[in-house]
Amino acid sequence: MRSSAAISTSATKVTSKSGAQLRCLKSPLHASRSAVVGTQAKSLRLRCISAATAGVPPPREIEKLEFEAGQQFSGLNGTPLLTQEWPTKSEVLNSIPKHCFKRDTLKSMLYAGMSTALTLMCGAIGYFYIPMTMSYAAAWLAYGAITGTVATGCWVIAHECGHSAFSDNKTLQDTVGYVLHSLLLVPYFSWQRSHAVHHAKTNHLSEGETHVPHMCDAKGSSGSHKRKAIMGGPIYGALRLIVHLVFGWPAYLISGATGGPVRGKTNHFLPFMGSQGKHALFPRQWANKVYLSDVGIAAVFGGLCYWAHCTSWAQVGLLYALPYCFVNVWLVLYTWLQHTDVDIPHYDGDNWNFIKGALTTVDRPYGPVLNFLHHGIGRTHVAHHVNSAIPHYNAWEATDALKEAFPEHYLYDPTPIIPAMW
Repeated sequence: MRSSAAISTSATKVTSKSGAQLRCLKSPLHASRSAVVGTQAKSLRLRCISAATAGVPPPREIEKLEFEAGQQFSGLNGTPLLTQEWPTKSEVLNSIPKHCFKRDTLKSMLYAGMSTALTLMCGAIGYFYIPMTMSYAAAWLAYGAITGTVATGCWVIAHECGHSAFSDNKTLQDTVGYVLHSLLLVPYFSWQRSHAVHHAKTNHLSEGETHVPHMCDAKGSSGSHKRKAIMGGPIYGALRLIVHLVFGWPAYLISGATGGPVRGKTNHFLPFMGSQGKHALFPRQWANKVYLSDVGIAAVFGGLCYWAHCTSWAQVGLLYALPYCFVNVWLVLYTWLQHTDVDIPHYDGDNWNFIKGALTTVDRPYGPVLNFLHHGIGRTHVAHHVNSAIPHYNAWEATDALKEAFPEHYLYDPTPIIPAMW
């Protein structure tokens, strides 16, 4: 069994036969997730593993690395660590058919309407058919899980608006995104900016945004390992998994948890928090957009308070807050699993470039129901990171094109989602 969440990290140094040292770092919120940083190699491709070992097949060297690092590989079987050559950004983009980049406003609106209608339908079922009594606690939990899962489709549509993948009509696009995200208590423009940074610096060890692994000397690392030793791996892992999925999203919005260390403690509602200057998450010109996002959140929160005043907080909690928590679980889970695993490398300095970050993104098997409800966001995530302006309904074809053009670079982990979380 893989160990689970840990706030801090430890490092295991592995020396290849060429003499290059590697540090396998555990993720900030998952002890089995790792980043690999080449400290002496010019680029982080683990070229030394295969090229410097005459007559030894790469898989054996990968097994040796796994043994010495004390890590267990994912369903990718360590293949991302063997990548030696990378295509250019233009080569990758040119492999995707041109029509995949075209936005269809009507089609986008239909998908937005579908997700909204399904969410409202679930809410109506809860309101009219589930009594608000303790004896129906299990029914309400099921309602929260199902409605939150369905409502995540609205979240994905708004996410697409933030990427300018929804429509050529920018006013319509931002209006749809602003309304849907505000209703889900997401600061639309603030998150649009921070998520753009996530895409621009995917899997960068110091400048990435969200789920950035802590370096081995990160503050508090020893305390984390002490707690793990006291509680035991399974209990500690389960606790951290719950904390990550339930509290990870608000922690990120409020304090920049798992964000890039160069940005300090950021806040999606207060643009002046965190580092300023070159590494500011919200440059000065974004301040007004951040405050406009705050207005949307305040309006929705005020509406929820008025709803509770007219009815009860219990009704608001069951019909709205419970599904809201499951929406947050899904959005954290997607970002986490698409970019983090024991054999997914993270890069720093000159070792990083955009295409390395995009092509170390992972597609995973969420199944037909979730792919339908969530518009394929987890199954076409590689294409999404290659170019985030590709509409989700074209991302399937773009994914097939990438698989065909770059089979040695395209990453798909067949591990079922529940085991992959652990």
